Amino acid sequence: MKARYDQFNPKRRFKLLRGDDLDILRVLASSVQYGGNPEHKMNPGDFGLTPPAQPRQGKSLCDDAGIYQLSDAIRLLQLGLCKGLISDRFSGKWPKNIWAVTANGTPLEAQLENPELGRYHGYPMPESDPLAADVLKRWSDESD
Repeated sequence: MKARYDQFNPKRRFKLLRGDDLDILRVLASSVQYGGNPEHKMNPGDFGLTPPAQPRQGKSLCDDAGIYQLSDAIRLLQLGLCKGLISDRFSGKWPKNIWAVTANGTPLEAQLENPELGRYHGYPMPESDPLAADVLKRWSDESD
């Protein structure tokens, strides 16, 4: 069963960073990948994705968050890792979630889709998500 937009995973928590965690995350950032879903892209070919045969209406678009190219998505994943905005749950060496904020102030959540490759897919967080405000605060705290 797919999650509804008004229901959020209550297990999502930020990892409390210790010792050399940020150094380890910087190493991971150099190899993180973005997979994505063509249903969430205005121009999925820019991400190396095949357009869906039957696009579904009502899908949120990464374009709405100001993410137009694969390089934008990867850069935000890398920044989220380097700032330590990751979940406390892991699959192997990869955190289950990475959070970031776009230049226009949109909080994003990425979920691990392939732990062998460190590949994620992401999406804008709705304002109704209680974690969105925490992501914005932590992002701005790390920028100071």
